[in-house]
Amino acid sequence: MRHLWSFLAGLVVVPVTWVLVTLGQDGSAGTVNRWVEIGTSNTANLIEPAVYLAVGGIVLGLLGTLRISPLGPLVAGLLLITPYIGLFITPFRVRERIPSGWEFLGDPLPLRLPVENGTLFLIGMMLLIATFSGQRWRRWPVTVPQPVPATPDTPAPDPTLTDWPPVPSSAERDTAPLSLGYPDPDPTPTEPLPRRTGGGSPWSAPPGNLPRRDDATN
Repeated sequence: MRHLWSFLAGLVVVPVTWVLVTLGQDGSAGTVNRWVEIGTSNTANLIEPAVYLAVGGIVLGLLGTLRISPLGPLVAGLLLITPYIGLFITPFRVRERIPSGWEFLGDPLPLRLPVENGTLFLIGMMLLIATFSGQRWRRWPVTVPQPVPATPDTPAPDPTLTDWPPVPSSAERDTAPLSLGYPDPDPTPTEPLPRRTGGGSPWSAPPGNLPRRDDATN
């Protein structure tokens, strides 16, 4: 399908290029000759023919550089060089077959001009060279991203709020004892408290060596 579209594009580009080049060359030559006759110049008069030539160059550039199919440039190049090659065989017959007296938006359209000065032959040869370019027949290279190996010198990324601590394995959960958060009991045995002797009441004397109430008053 791409060859068909390229072939149709080549057929369309030939007459469009012929007309645009004719308008641009005739307008540029007529403007410069007019400047020479009157002895002054106005660059605004070159805008219209320059636009014609620029559009023609863009159309030819797209046809000759895009990797759609080489069939379009090949057909366009052969059609563009045919009139000039015909001048070598039957020049008067070829010249008579090119229409004359046409106009485009009120401007004269001398289609013989780009044939006689060799412009169409030049453009056609450029398209033929672009057709036989080796790069045109190759596919665009496809870049495959390669994985970047991790190096030991690469610093570890900073933890974020979405990072969770690793979950302990089942063996670690089985060996770890259950705890309610209290500290482990001291394994050292404590000494027993001394027993009170004499059968007295625990409230009969203050603990330790504290003085009694009657001693403090004396």
